[in-house]
Amino acid sequence: MDHQKKKEEYITGHCTAEDAVLADLNRQTHLRMLNPKMLSGHYQGKFLEMISFMIKPLQILEIGTFTGYSAICMARGLAENGRLHTIDNNDEIKDFALKYIHKAGMEQKIVLHTGNALEIIPSLKGPFDLVFIDGEKSEYPEYYHLSLPKVKQGGFIIADNVLWDGKVYRPECKDDVNTRHIIDFNKMVMDDDRVENILIPVRDGLMMMRKK
Repeated sequence: MDHQKKKEEYITGHCTAEDAVLADLNRQTHLRMLNPKMLSGHYQGKFLEMISFMIKPLQILEIGTFTGYSAICMARGLAENGRLHTIDNNDEIKDFALKYIHKAGMEQKIVLHTGNALEIIPSLKGPFDLVFIDGEKSEYPEYYHLSLPKVKQGGFIIADNVLWDGKVYRPECKDDVNTRHIIDFNKMVMDDDRVENILIPVRDGLMMMRKK
């Protein structure tokens, strides 16, 4: 077993375990879905849950639902009467996600929107305390620019996959289209004086931004 694998096992072995609903969602996603690596999973899900509990948000916006794992995790930290709006363009997995949202007892807290996030975001009423971006990588800048005005002052945006499997810092990958999208997004955030930011090496990299 290589060093990285041992490190990951040690880290996850020292995190509070998944509950029965999340463990089943994790397993069924890997059994039934074409790209199960899109799932936030235990470690990242617990991290997002902790962030949500710290912020106690009244409203969360998530762009990229997939099977609902991260939505369930973040919704657990919502303030009383809080809501999480999550958007996904794949209506074929809507029923699967809703099944687990219901199993987790979050059907009153999570609102699932199906369709084009670039069209849905403008229709949502803020302010949002927390935004989680995990949709189409080529559209990250548009998600960001549409979401930021709806984030309250002092609120947070978190973007997933900003290390892109290490390709963002490997010169031989710089001409890859998807890698270029992420590199450009990361630079855009660095150059935006409306936010301060930190890149956290959790799983595939999380860019956390705070609106000034």
